[in-house]
Amino acid sequence: MKKLILTIGLMAGMAVAISAQKFAMVDMEYIMKNIPSYEAAEEQLNQISKKWQTEVETQMQEVEQLYKNYQTELVFLSEEMKVQREEEIIAKEKAANELKRKYFGQDGELFKKRESLMKPIQDEVYTALQEITKEEGYDLVFDRSSAMSVIIASPKLDISDEVLQKLGYSK
Repeated sequence: MKKLILTIGLMAGMAVAISAQKFAMVDMEYIMKNIPSYEAAEEQLNQISKKWQTEVETQMQEVEQLYKNYQTELVFLSEEMKVQREEEIIAKEKAANELKRKYFGQDGELFKKRESLMKPIQDEVYTALQEITKEEGYDLVFDRSSAMSVIIASPKLDISDEVLQKLGYSK
């Protein structure tokens, strides 16, 4: 009997603790898409990325062309010339791969450019979200657009438009 009363008391206490918390949801994708500077930054990144990708592809095509030429001339080349051409092809391929890594690598130019363009916008959104969270007394804010498993959420919990208003982008 004591265990039953203790279990019921514990469950009631947990229910009170859970109901005392205040939740909200935001859709960061929706917020970002409604900020013009974010869209402009995305477009700028896409253009830079395409330009750099073309540059890398051009170098890789040069490597392929050198290799094809090498293949067709292979029977006419001396051993010295074969070694020289192979080294030239390998050097060009390394240069192309290095350029690709420089632009698109983990700490490459694209990553740095993305960070320099997006971080100020993300910081602004985060600051607005913190202010709203503090003003409204939310204990927890979920991002609806992330990979988190929110299956159904009440629209009244979504404060995305409130964040946009706080940033000056009224909907």
